[in-house]
Amino acid sequence: MPSGQRAQWKGFLKFGEVSCGVALYTAASTSERITFNTINKATGNRVNRIFIDSETEDPVPKEAQTKGFEIENGQYIIIDPEEVSAAIPESNKTLEIEAFIPCSDVDDVYFDKPYYLTPDKMGGDAFAALRDAMKKSMVAAIARTVLFRRMRTVLIRPHGKGLIASTLNYDYEVRSSEKAFEEMPKLKIQGEMLDLAKHIISTKKGEFDPATFDDRYEAALADLVKAKIEGKSLPKPKKVQVSKPNDLLAALRESAGMMKAAADQPNRTAANANTGTGRQRAARGAAAKSAASKAAPQRKAS
Repeated sequence: MPSGQRAQWKGFLKFGEVSCGVALYTAASTSERITFNTINKATGNRVNRIFIDSETEDPVPKEAQTKGFEIENGQYIIIDPEEVSAAIPESNKTLEIEAFIPCSDVDDVYFDKPYYLTPDKMGGDAFAALRDAMKKSMVAAIARTVLFRRMRTVLIRPHGKGLIASTLNYDYEVRSSEKAFEEMPKLKIQGEMLDLAKHIISTKKGEFDPATFDDRYEAALADLVKAKIEGKSLPKPKKVQVSKPNDLLAALRESAGMMKAAADQPNRTAANANTGTGRQRAARGAAAKSAASKAAPQRKAS
C-alpha cells in the first residue's frame, strides 16, 4: 500500500482460473494545484452557489432536487436518484481479464485516468506471475468491472514493480479525428522548406523526462499570489507572433541557422549541465512552494 494514500477501489484481479486481491490507487492528482474561490467584489466575502427554479427564480433546497432527462425544449422526464442507483450494474468487485493484446493496439486517445494496481499481502505470488509474464510477452490486458458506479473498461500494463490500470473512454465518447481535421487544407510540403524543418527536428532530438517539465501556469500563479501578498505587480507577458506563410521559409532558415550555431558551440560537461538544470529546477520549485505556503491561508478566502 502506498504510504499516506487511501485505495480508491479494492477487489480481485482474475485471469483464467487464477485470482488475487488487488487495490487501485490514484496515479495522477490535481490536489496540489493552487485553487481560487469566487469573491463578491463589493464585500470581499466568498460567494455561495444557490440553485434556483428557472421559471419562478425561487431557491430550491437540496432535498427538493431530483434528476430529469430533457425530451423536448423545457419538457423533462423525472428520474428519481434511487432509480438511477438501481440501473447501475451490480459490482462483483472483480477485474476480470478478457484478453491480452499488444501494447500498441490501443490508441492513447482512448486513455482516461491512470491508477496504480497493487496486490494485497496474500496475492503477491499470483500478481507477480502475471506481471512478469506480461512483461516477457510484451502485452497489455483488457479487463472490465464496475468502478465508481459505472461499468468501465480498463487497460492493464506492467509498470515498475507492479501494474498500472488505465480506464478507457468508450468509442462513443471519443470524437472523430476526421471531423476535427475536415477543414484542414491539403498541403504537401517539399523542397527546402521540408529539409529545413527536418534539420531543426534532428538538432532538437531528446528523450522523454517528465522531471524536466515545469508547470509554467502553476508557477505563474504562485508568482502572482506572492506578488499580490507583497503588494508588487508582475510584468505583462509578450504576445507570441504567429509566422505568416510568406515569412515561414525565412523563419525556418533563421531557426536552422541558430540550431547549427548552437551545435557548433563548445558544450558544457554533462555534469555541469545537469547541475545547472537541477539548480534552476530547485530554485523554481522552492519559489513556487514558498509562494504557495504563504498563500495557503488565502486560498480558501480569496
